[in-house]
Amino acid sequence: MSQIPHVALLIETTRSYGRELLQGINRYIAECGPWSVFLELRALDSRAPSWLKHWQGDGILSRTGSQATAEALKQTGLPVVELRATRLQHAFPFVGVDNQALGKLVADHLLERGFRHFGVFRIETEEYFAERCEKFVLSIHQAGYEVSLFSPTDDREQPREWERQQQALACWLTGLPKPCGVLACTDQLGFWLLDACRRAGIAVPEEIAIVGVENEETLCSMSQPPLSSVQFNARKIGYEAAALLDRMMRGESPPSPVLLIEPLGIVTRQSSDVVALEDVELAAAVTYIRQHAREGLSVKQLLAAVPISRSSLERKMRRTLGRSPRAEILRVQLDHVQRLLVETDLSIAAIATAAGFPYPQHLASLFKRRFGRSPSTYREEIRK
Repeated sequence: MSQIPHVALLIETTRSYGRELLQGINRYIAECGPWSVFLELRALDSRAPSWLKHWQGDGILSRTGSQATAEALKQTGLPVVELRATRLQHAFPFVGVDNQALGKLVADHLLERGFRHFGVFRIETEEYFAERCEKFVLSIHQAGYEVSLFSPTDDREQPREWERQQQALACWLTGLPKPCGVLACTDQLGFWLLDACRRAGIAVPEEIAIVGVENEETLCSMSQPPLSSVQFNARKIGYEAAALLDRMMRGESPPSPVLLIEPLGIVTRQSSDVVALEDVELAAAVTYIRQHAREGLSVKQLLAAVPISRSSLERKMRRTLGRSPRAEILRVQLDHVQRLLVETDLSIAAIATAAGFPYPQHLASLFKRRFGRSPSTYREEIRK
């Protein structure tokens, strides 16, 4: 390897995910570089640069969109780390999203909101789409409920006939039992689902709640209403991929062919921001918890705001959600803490105050009990 590694980044810049991968790679270079880097504005289906077959570089990080590009990468004989799970034929080590964890995350999100009917808008062109669906469906089945599945007739993310697809989607959505929580395997599918709901006169999120995948800024914000979506930990994926390539360029073998990183969580927007409980009293209590838990809400304060007896609330909440009112308050608080640790640089003391905990030590103890590590350790690991 040359004194300064020469690395090619063949990663699309047209989507939020690719740009965040590059941010993670850039962080690794800043910490452990320098590297000489080739980077260009490109799409997933962009061809490999023509000069690649003659290039005397040291390594490549790639989101490979075609078998032709995979073959071009193999022919270089250089260390390559793949950042796109794919059915393409190659043996490059892969760093990417844990889609099993993703499917369960969406299932939990919808179950916690009280949904008892579920659907999936799926395509199976890639293994990772199937993994998301399978784990989502398994998690819902384990909770005791069924899932309705919809696949486009041509099984493509780009429909050949837009109007016919939307008509079929509207018919499927109309026939679902309501209220229903739906996983869209990508944000693009979620965008189309919301359009089909609008065409069919279906209220979102009151009748159909939708969660997409990837948190693609343009699609989520342009959706009507804005689309809730799973946020990948793309920066960590990029960082870990760069670290792996660095080791490979130094002659080390990959410790395993696959490294999976769990998503950061779900960015909740209007498309799934609802409590879908038939019991009016319980729905009011859960809604109040979601709105006020971060103020340090106590069960006594909750009962003063919602006209229901303590014993009735305990019984209904345990039967429906599987946890006590106090546990639900704490869950909402800790979910907020988790997001603040990821998205802000606030101190642990400031986060404790923002989430309604009287003391940072109390927060730290409860956080470690739930997540298995302290808040500061969690922040370091998730940002690495």
